[in-house]
Amino acid sequence: MSDTSLTHHVFSDCLWLRCSARGSFVNSPALKTLAEQYLSEGGSTIIVDLELCPGVDSTFMGTLAGLARKCLALGGALQVASPTSRAREAMESLGLDMLMEIDPPGAFWANDIAARRAALTSAAEALPTDAEPMTELERTKHVLEAHNTLRAMNRQNDETFGYVCETLEEDLLRQTEEQNGDK
Repeated sequence: MSDTSLTHHVFSDCLWLRCSARGSFVNSPALKTLAEQYLSEGGSTIIVDLELCPGVDSTFMGTLAGLARKCLALGGALQVASPTSRAREAMESLGLDMLMEIDPPGAFWANDIAARRAALTSAAEALPTDAEPMTELERTKHVLEAHNTLRAMNRQNDETFGYVCETLEEDLLRQTEEQNGDK
C-alpha cells in the first residue's frame, strides 16, 4: 500500500488518523488496516481527522461505521475531528453521528490538536512495503462489507444501499467463479 493521503500517530490515549484527500474506496482499506492493527494491540479510541478531506464516499463512511462499532465494543470510541460541512452532512445523513462523535465539544484532544497533527507520519511508512495491492476480489469484498455495515444501521440506509449490495454480491460471485475456474 502506498497511499499517501493518510497520516497517523499512536498517542497514549488514541490512534490519530488524518485523511488529506477525498475519503473513498481507494484509501479506506489502508484506514481499516491501520485502525484494526491498533485495536488488535489493545487500543480502543480512534480519532479520524478530516480537516483536509474535501468529502467522503459511502465506502469510506461504511468503513468508519464498522471501526466505530469495534471501538464501542472495546469500551472506546471513534471520533471525527474537523470535518468539512460537506463531510459532516454526508456522515449525519447516513446516521454515523449515532455511532461516533463528530467534532465533539470539549474533546480530550481539542487543546493540543496542532501538536497531534505535527506528530503524524505517513501511513505508507507504517504498512508493510511488501504488501501486494488489493486484488479486484479483495476490493469488492471491502466495498461490500462497508455497504452492508451502512445498510444494517437503519431502514433508510437499507433502502439506499440494497441495490448496491446486491450488485456487489453478484460481482463477488462472478469474480470468485472466475478465480476458481482459473485454478
